[in-house]
Amino acid sequence: MIPLTYWLMAAMLTPLLGALVISRLDKLPDYREAVTLVTASILFSINVYLFNHLDAASSAQFTIAEPIEGLAISFVLNQFGLMFALIASGLWIATSIYAIGYMRAHHEKNQTRFFTLFAVAIAGVMAVAFSENLFTLFIFYEFLTVSTYPLVTHAGTREAKRGGRKYILILMGTSILFFLPAMIWVYYLADTLTFTSGGILAGHADPKWVLPLLLMFILGISKAGVMPFHKWLPAAMVAPTPVSALLHAVAVVKAGVFSLVKVVVFIFGTDFITESGANKILLWFPIITIVLASLIALSKDNLKERLAYSTISQLSYIVLGALLATQQAVIGAGMHIAMHAFGKIALFFAAGAILVTMHKKLVSDLNGMGRAMPLTFTVFTIGTLSIIGIPLFGGMWSKWYLLSGALGFEQNAVLYWTVLGALTLSTLLNVYYLLSIPVRAFFFTNPSYTVIKEAPKACLIGMAIPTFVTLYLFFDPSIFYGLSLSLTGS
Repeated sequence: MIPLTYWLMAAMLTPLLGALVISRLDKLPDYREAVTLVTASILFSINVYLFNHLDAASSAQFTIAEPIEGLAISFVLNQFGLMFALIASGLWIATSIYAIGYMRAHHEKNQTRFFTLFAVAIAGVMAVAFSENLFTLFIFYEFLTVSTYPLVTHAGTREAKRGGRKYILILMGTSILFFLPAMIWVYYLADTLTFTSGGILAGHADPKWVLPLLLMFILGISKAGVMPFHKWLPAAMVAPTPVSALLHAVAVVKAGVFSLVKVVVFIFGTDFITESGANKILLWFPIITIVLASLIALSKDNLKERLAYSTISQLSYIVLGALLATQQAVIGAGMHIAMHAFGKIALFFAAGAILVTMHKKLVSDLNGMGRAMPLTFTVFTIGTLSIIGIPLFGGMWSKWYLLSGALGFEQNAVLYWTVLGALTLSTLLNVYYLLSIPVRAFFFTNPSYTVIKEAPKACLIGMAIPTFVTLYLFFDPSIFYGLSLSLTGS
């Protein structure tokens, strides 16, 4: 039997090897796309194998270098990391199928470069997911920023380059100004950066330093989209729709909230944060982001921009759950990483299908279009209902646990009611700015749309996968619930 450590290595090497082969197939697009799909499928299969052998996970760990004594570039198999890896690798398959139809139908240039860099970015995600310590996570968090920059600027237009500059400057700038110094501070205090159940700072750091130190992480891990360092995300919407899906569901933003949850739970520890009282102040950051981003989404007529601000709001649900630091809220934060990923990628796939088929970008242009694209707008409706948290869709369960966790937060009465009010208001705003889109499409009249004209079949297949999973997860959320339990020490 092959040791689990080798399977763990394979999870990170597979997309890199795939990228190498893909890069050599520029003149053979059918083979290039076949290799992409095979590589994605192999990676997902590896992660499923690791999931089925989690009981033997204690032996799955390896180090590739130790540049400074005590600071190793090291990887380990753990439940929360595996959850992220399963989501990313599974959605890579769906995104690759979708991208084949989209990139060809939209006549995108440099498609080989696109598929190559997509695979490289997924390798970065695997490294982030399985990082054994904060030092390793930081390295590959930055690797992910650099590897996705050419995808953001893929079109090569002035607008794309402007969006790319904002993307790289905000993400790299906040890392250098806040994330890196915060990591060094933690190492100075605890003499280790290893992710540990219950955290590593209790007994090493004065509780009064929790507030400024954790604030540096919140600001430094700007991939999580917490205001005020959120504008890179809507700026990056100039990228092709499959890249938007990568940014919003598969890799970048999920790497941000994943990293932040890891820092809260395994570096600080929820008990230490609660005892310090720092979360009473820091909770205002995700609260404000949840509400303001929802209000801004209301004002956006551009469909992808509206979805971008929706993502910013939804990401702060995860940050909120981590900072509430109650058992139910932390489980909800972990589950929302998964539930939001499947629902939101369905929405972006639908937006891309509308663009590639009808060449429409504005919400105000969608009146009556549901009659011409019934499958696309059905997908959009299901994704919307899951994001809102309606029963029969997977998104209900993560919001259930987040609300349950908020109900268990009794440190401060004003903050308690503010948290509940923000979650309730945001949900109502979700209904208005998301559900109004399929309502326009299906129930408004437009004589222009009388003939059914759907996106290419590859796009429809790619859209169907996350849509089915979103429905399935309502009836069986046990996989992501079980993996999220590791955040509570269970």
